[in-house]
Amino acid sequence: MDNAPVSTTVGEAASLGAKLLGATGVPGERAHRSAWLLAVTELWGLRSHGLLRLPYYLERLVEGGSNPAADLRTVRDGGATVALDGEAGLGHWQAWEAAGIAAERARTHGIAAVSVADSGHCGSLGLYAMRLAGAGLVGLVASNGPAAIAPWGGNRPLVSTSPIAAAFPAGERPVVVDLALSAVTRGKIAEHAASGKLLEEGWALDAGGRPTTDPDAALAGMVAPAGGAKGFALALLLEALTGGMVGPKLSTEVADPLAHAAAGRKQGLSHLIVAIDVETLDATGGAPARLAELRDGVEAAGGRVPGRNRVHPDDVNPSEALQIAGPTASAIAAWAERMEVALPAGWTSPSA
Repeated sequence: MDNAPVSTTVGEAASLGAKLLGATGVPGERAHRSAWLLAVTELWGLRSHGLLRLPYYLERLVEGGSNPAADLRTVRDGGATVALDGEAGLGHWQAWEAAGIAAERARTHGIAAVSVADSGHCGSLGLYAMRLAGAGLVGLVASNGPAAIAPWGGNRPLVSTSPIAAAFPAGERPVVVDLALSAVTRGKIAEHAASGKLLEEGWALDAGGRPTTDPDAALAGMVAPAGGAKGFALALLLEALTGGMVGPKLSTEVADPLAHAAAGRKQGLSHLIVAIDVETLDATGGAPARLAELRDGVEAAGGRVPGRNRVHPDDVNPSEALQIAGPTASAIAAWAERMEVALPAGWTSPSA
């Protein structure tokens, strides 16, 4: 198969992804939810966290680093707080279900926090923050990952890229802030590596702590924190709230989901999801109108509202057109051949 892009639809890509995940033993609805969220992320334009990740997840499932039969086991239920054990399962469906629990509890208690320990990479955290905002709640989502950022002035990775997302309802479409506290995500670096593109200056360091534009050297090294010392301080705080508080592992112990050599090691990732009922903390009334005014004020000032073009995962039309980058399509097709899963029309087998 050549590296030409593949034109498909969100529904077709999600269906293929679900079949591939299902072939490893992931139950039907959980496979579909995970694949759907990957396809939606691709539609959002976040290719570094979209279908590029599917082959890596499949490898981990096959090699034993991810548990296809994992469940979400309740360890502790305090009403407004719920601690879940992900049993080394896929992060997408687990974070989605945890967000649903957080939304339900926030409606009852005004605020809720749900943790998922021993989970896997869950992609763009904006997916889960948007689920909460779509339910009329303020959502905060944090996760950890493999150590990738060194302490400011240090030369050894200590914390992950420390992704965080937050969203709030604001009229017809919520505002969604979704970012990592690194200069760039490791997924973006992997995207550059797959396409053979050099990195921008200032994005990353090699294993010796030297600045590099080589994506392969960066994947084996470190990413720079966003905002220098302040960015590292915030990343340290998020590491405390996820790896430290939720566990079971700090980022220095987390297996790299992009490293083939670590495919057989469980990641032990942690996610934290907080949902807040807007009216619960509104002492004077009018919170929905003020939030909408805040959103509109961004555009009135000539700015761009974060997440403006993102459609809620449950509102995406399956027939929405989607173009998959050639290297990603080739990698998925190779897995389809390996798992004996039929490719949709328009895809080409790597052995053809």
